[in-house]
Amino acid sequence: MLDSRLNTPYWALRLAYGLVPIVAGVDKFTNLLTDWQKYVSPLVPLPPATFIHLVGVIEIAAGIVVLSRYTRLGAYVVSAWLVGIALNLLTMGSFFDIAVRDLVLAIGAFTLAKLAEVRAVATSKQPDERAGFTRTARA
Repeated sequence: MLDSRLNTPYWALRLAYGLVPIVAGVDKFTNLLTDWQKYVSPLVPLPPATFIHLVGVIEIAAGIVVLSRYTRLGAYVVSAWLVGIALNLLTMGSFFDIAVRDLVLAIGAFTLAKLAEVRAVATSKQPDERAGFTRTARA
């Protein structure tokens, strides 16, 4: 059985890692928060505007997946994505503070994926009323 005290951190992480990528992804098309093109490494083989729009689409999709019933998958995608962003920044030789922040955020997304995994296992166990035992539902 899942400890109910894990519900609050699970939902806080799920909303954060679902909504923030969606907002950041939408902003890749509006540039209201920042000029995103300045964060594109010169090693990227696409024009910065094209690359940023592609990034925006991926971020929106990842956020939607986190908020869907596939939270664990979405959280792993967001975690990997944040590591990729950090690596992009490191290749630029600047924005090290943002790269470190994104690595820490990646750990948070990974934590959400693990919490989602624990919740899935805990909710798949159902009491066997006939024998008084717990059995695991097969996926």
